[in-house]
Amino acid sequence: MNHQHHNHNHDHSGDVRNINNAFLLGIGLNIGFVLLEAGAGFYLNSMALISDAGHNLTDVASLLLALLAFRLAKVRPDSKYTYGYRKSTILISLLNSVFLMVAVGGIVWESIERLQNPEPLQGLAIAGIAGMGILINGFTAWLFLKDKDRDLNIKGAYLHMAADTLVSLGVLLAGILILYTNWYWLDGLISIVIAIVILLSSIGLLRDSFNLSIDAVPEGIESDTIKDEISKVPGVLEVHHIHIWAISTTLNALTAHIKIDEGLNSGEMIQIKKNIRHKLLHHNISHSTLEFEFQDENCEPEEV
Repeated sequence: MNHQHHNHNHDHSGDVRNINNAFLLGIGLNIGFVLLEAGAGFYLNSMALISDAGHNLTDVASLLLALLAFRLAKVRPDSKYTYGYRKSTILISLLNSVFLMVAVGGIVWESIERLQNPEPLQGLAIAGIAGMGILINGFTAWLFLKDKDRDLNIKGAYLHMAADTLVSLGVLLAGILILYTNWYWLDGLISIVIAIVILLSSIGLLRDSFNLSIDAVPEGIESDTIKDEISKVPGVLEVHHIHIWAISTTLNALTAHIKIDEGLNSGEMIQIKKNIRHKLLHHNISHSTLEFEFQDENCEPEEV
């Protein structure tokens, strides 16, 4: 039997610094805007502004959670936590999506009340605050655009801020319509639309983070394709007991039993492993444990 562990480090200090700065800047801008928008919402008695501020507050929380996950992922493994705290990035992503679902319920409850009992509102002031929201949310989304496909938490932050930009646009249009038509019920309606936007942007995040938390094969990776790729490597006779899972929101791992001809020498075995690792890296699997078995060797049955 021969075991091979392989780690491939994709971390670059410049990228880490840039992502860290993006989170800090995004958090600072959005905390300031939440305070401004919530204050204006209560002063103007606008549920649309209050709910949008609530939406932005959940995004501040999600940015803080994502930053925490990003920091925890950098903690070095030790004898007890052999993967470090990398799995916490998945748990935080799951917590974030559940948090957003709770926010949806609160907004819908209050918005229905506003629809039933609309009150006079200052459309121009609502539109002005929402315009600021478009600029701040749009800029924050742009901060995460480049790295959104590298990590589930960064993708979550990007999606939240992009959705917020659209929501602020909706509040802006509602403010303008209220100014010219006095349709005060639009305030409650736009709040429900905000809740739907939050719900739609959260369902995918909830699904992905739940799947990763139960060690499902990560999105974008096909087990059968990986098995076929390994089987095509010269010298490989059979592949079985293959498992693929996420160690964190950025790092994927694989274990597999590889059946080979017992006539191969050690140099040929090493080359087979190199070829397999090279193929796995193209599928975003950077940590692999490969166990070689010889042709006439009976492998124990798999129980999981």
